[in-house]
Amino acid sequence: MPINGFNKTTLLDYPGKIASTIFLGGCNFRCPFCQNSSLVLSPNKQPVIFTEEVLSVLKKRQGILEGVCITGGEPTLDKDLFLLIDKIKELGYPVKLDTNGSHPWTLKKLVNNQMIDMVAMDIKSSKESYAKVSGCKNIDLTSICESVEFLLSNVIPYEFRTTVVRELHDKADFESIGKWIAGCQAYFLQAYRDSPDVIHPGFTSYTKTELEQFQKILLRTIPSVSIRGID
Repeated sequence: MPINGFNKTTLLDYPGKIASTIFLGGCNFRCPFCQNSSLVLSPNKQPVIFTEEVLSVLKKRQGILEGVCITGGEPTLDKDLFLLIDKIKELGYPVKLDTNGSHPWTLKKLVNNQMIDMVAMDIKSSKESYAKVSGCKNIDLTSICESVEFLLSNVIPYEFRTTVVRELHDKADFESIGKWIAGCQAYFLQAYRDSPDVIHPGFTSYTKTELEQFQKILLRTIPSVSIRGID
């Protein structure tokens, strides 16, 4: 299967573990603030890393690495995802999946077959603003909600996370999100950072103080709310 990126060592992508991160191309969303535009918009034009090469690195680093994160793009779009995870699990690694939650049937199968060990699901915004923030006018919120409900049943360790963009999110969004994912295991507000690979450059972040105000709103219904990506 085509792998479009491979970070051999990270301390950030798999909480509490020294991990590697595998990037798969292609996505069904067009979030304007996405920092992986090359993977989303033109995956076929990106360099390809062969699966065997990645597995070779993972094998050599057994005993050093503690997990593997699979991200994108949107990994659940890849028809070979199950095969890739099978090969990683054969090496003894826990696997964390990053997803936008648009394919709950794939998510459920991976969890029920004990193929993944943690999930990080993006909550793009409130339900009311999801189409705008995801860049998809006809987004299927039913599938998103199904994935949220499945994770809220605590069948697997998980976190929800939102990249917070000044031009796209406001107080009302977080009041709505707080009701939607009330009681979840963990929720992270991620400060937006501009980069050369953003789909639509020019967005800005809230200040730390402003993010802390959103955090206070969310803590009314969510026990664990943290801020990432800001000093």
